[in-house]
Amino acid sequence: MCGIVGLFLKNPALQSQLGRHISAMLIGMTDRGPDSAGVAVYHRPVEDGSSKFTLFHDDESYHWRAMAGRLSDEMGVESDVEVRAAHAVLTAKAPEKAVADWLLAHCPDVRVMGYGHLMEVYKEKGLPKDVVRRHGIEAMEGTHAIGHTRMATESIVTTEHSHPFTAASDMCLVHNGSLSNHNRLREWLKRRGQRFETDNDSEVAARYFAYRMSEGATLEEAMLAGLKDLDGFFTFTMGTRDGFAVLRDGIACKPAVLAETDDWVAMASEYRSLADLPGVENARVWEPAPAVVYTWRLEH
Repeated sequence: MCGIVGLFLKNPALQSQLGRHISAMLIGMTDRGPDSAGVAVYHRPVEDGSSKFTLFHDDESYHWRAMAGRLSDEMGVESDVEVRAAHAVLTAKAPEKAVADWLLAHCPDVRVMGYGHLMEVYKEKGLPKDVVRRHGIEAMEGTHAIGHTRMATESIVTTEHSHPFTAASDMCLVHNGSLSNHNRLREWLKRRGQRFETDNDSEVAARYFAYRMSEGATLEEAMLAGLKDLDGFFTFTMGTRDGFAVLRDGIACKPAVLAETDDWVAMASEYRSLADLPGVENARVWEPAPAVVYTWRLEH
């Protein structure tokens, strides 16, 4: 069974502990039988006018620095790259679309895992403990993060089919469940300009919410619309630039637990992934209601 986790820190004093806690929460999902795992971390904002891309290549010796140098030369912008196992974080003083178009044209074998001003996405085949160790997740600081452990049911076991799925700037989604109408909805979204990279039903959900929000819907409105348009059973956790959201379908047959204190809000498929959070003994703990959107946002 898939497992999902999320942690949103209200208290800035805890931001140095984000990576440690989200790693422990993700590892807590191991007994659900995962074949892969992934995490999206919101931290290290780039300056205005710049963009950040998390990239992946199957070859861990891929020439990331040469790629970044070529991008700088051809686009006439400053760029930098940080390598983390088979992933790399590319930052460039250029708009997201310009960088994305360049990557698509010149590096078709490189996969974009996530992009934006804050978000970094790391996902791979393997156990959660190995994925977080390989990418140094435990040492990361930040404001919030979401994660996923996958047991493939509707598609093959590959890194690209793992979660989180990115569909817009600083927005990603993790999903526990299954959609029955994802093929029809995928074609509907393609006709509206959405481009797909996998046959995973969860990517359809991510791009559906991104499309609704691009049309002017708020996050809450987009997720409520999904209750009508997404046929199946699901628990979604979505990360955004300024917070995260949780939604279960109207039947709510997939497990989910929320906990909140004055310092943080956390979500997990099982309580075991919440049990070691600081102050959890004083937390309000509850099962999210069916068809209710729960959101938390950073205070600016």
